[in-house]
Amino acid sequence: MARAAVKYVCQSCGTAHGKWAGKCDDCGAWNALVEEATHSAGPPSKSLSGSGKGRRVELSSLSAKEAPPERVNSGIAEFDRVLGGGLVPGSAILLGGDPGIGKSTLLLQAAAAIARAGAKTIYVSGEEARAQIRMRAQRLGVANADVMLAAETSLRDILTTLDAEKPALVIIDSIQTMWSDTIDSAPGSVSQVRACALELTNFAKRRGVAVILVGHVTKEGQIAGPRVVEHMVDTVLYCEGERGHQFRILRAVKNRFGPADEIGVFEMTGAGMSEVKNPSALFLGDRDERAPGSVVFAGIEGTRPVLVEFQALVAQSSLGTSRRAVVGWDSGRLAMVLAVLEARCGLQLAAFDVYLNVAGGLRIGEPAADLAVAAALISSYTNNPVPARTVVFGEISLSGAIRPVSQSGARMREAEKLGFDTVFAPSRGKTRDAKEDRDKSAVRIEEFDELRSLVERFDNGDTP
Repeated sequence: MARAAVKYVCQSCGTAHGKWAGKCDDCGAWNALVEEATHSAGPPSKSLSGSGKGRRVELSSLSAKEAPPERVNSGIAEFDRVLGGGLVPGSAILLGGDPGIGKSTLLLQAAAAIARAGAKTIYVSGEEARAQIRMRAQRLGVANADVMLAAETSLRDILTTLDAEKPALVIIDSIQTMWSDTIDSAPGSVSQVRACALELTNFAKRRGVAVILVGHVTKEGQIAGPRVVEHMVDTVLYCEGERGHQFRILRAVKNRFGPADEIGVFEMTGAGMSEVKNPSALFLGDRDERAPGSVVFAGIEGTRPVLVEFQALVAQSSLGTSRRAVVGWDSGRLAMVLAVLEARCGLQLAAFDVYLNVAGGLRIGEPAADLAVAAALISSYTNNPVPARTVVFGEISLSGAIRPVSQSGARMREAEKLGFDTVFAPSRGKTRDAKEDRDKSAVRIEEFDELRSLVERFDNGDTP
C-alpha cells in the first residue's frame, strides 16, 4: 500500500530536503522551504531494462527529409518576429514579465488577431474573472473577436475541455495559478508548477496545439518556480520595460524555432500595446545632441540593428566613497571600463560619482557597447560633447585595445539610414570584410586602435 512521505521543497530552486530549515542549502534562499506530501510505493521489484514490457521506439535517419513546420501569423508583426516568423502548432511558449508590464494585454491582442484569421482560440485565466477580461477587450477594441474565455484553475477540467474543443491556440494565464489534483501541494508551489507545465506541454505536442503559458517573475526578474519549466517549453519570452517609460521590449531568450535574443519593440498606450516599426528613431526622438555625456550606440538585438542613447554623468563626489549607479547596462562591465580608463589612460575617476543610463528603458548586454560607454564617460568628464550625428561601437580589452565587433556593416547602414554621418569604430585592418563595410557605407569612419587615442581626441577639444 502506498505510504505518505513528507519532504520540504525549496520554492526558489526546487531542491528537496528531508527536514525543514530556515535556509536552503542549495540556493541560499531564506524561508523558502515548504512542506509537501508525496506518495511512494517503495522501491521497484526489478529493473525496467530487459523486462520485455516496453514497446520498441521508432527510429529515423538524421538525413531524412522533413518539411518545416507551418506557422500561424498572429497579426502582430513584432510578436511574430520574436517567435521567429509566427506561432508553430504543437509548440509550448513561456512568457514572463513584471506585474503590470503588459503580458495579458499583448496576449489578448494576439488571441483576438488569430481568432479573426479563423483559428479557434481559447483564453484561460486563473487570476481574473471573465467579466474583467471582457472589460480589457473593450478597452483594446477587440471585444468582437471570437475568443473563447474560461476562468478556471483545475488542470484536469481544463485539459478535458481542450480535448473536446480542439483549439489552435491556448493561452494559460498564469501557470502559477494552475493546480493538479495528483499533487498534494498548494497552487504555485514548485511541484504544482512543474507538473502542470509538463502536462500542458505534453498536450501541445500530442494535439498539435500552440500553448502559451504566462509565468510570474521573482524580484530578481527570473520566472518563478523550478528552472526545469524553461527547459520543457520550446520558447521562453520576457516582457521588459521600466514603469516610467512607455516602451516595452519583448525578448526571446530561448527559441527552438527561431533566433534567440530577438526583440520586438512596443509602446504601451491607452489602447494597448502598439507596434514600433522603427525602434531606433523612437529611442532617439528626444535626444539633446549637444549635451556632454550623451552618446549614440549602434547595437545588434537579435537580427535587428538598433540605435540607442547612452547617458553618462561624472560628478565630483561629496562622500568618502564614490557612487556607481547603472540603469540598463551591466554594472560589472562599467567597473571594468572605469578601471581601464584609470589604469591605461590616466583618468583619475576614483573621487567622482559615476551615473550611467540607457535611454528608453532598453537593456543592453553586448560587449560592443564598451566604446560607447567609454566615450560617454570621457565626454562627461571633459565636458566636451561627442560630435553631432555620430554613432559609436566597439569592444574594449583590459589592455586598453579596442577590438572589432561583428556585423559592423549592418550597424553603419542603420546609422546612415537615420541621418548619422560619422562612426567611431575599431580598426578593422585590411581584411576583406572591412573593405566591403567601407565600400557599402557612405558614413565617415574614424578608427581607434586604443582607448588612449579616444581620450586624447577629447582632451584636444577636437569636437565641433
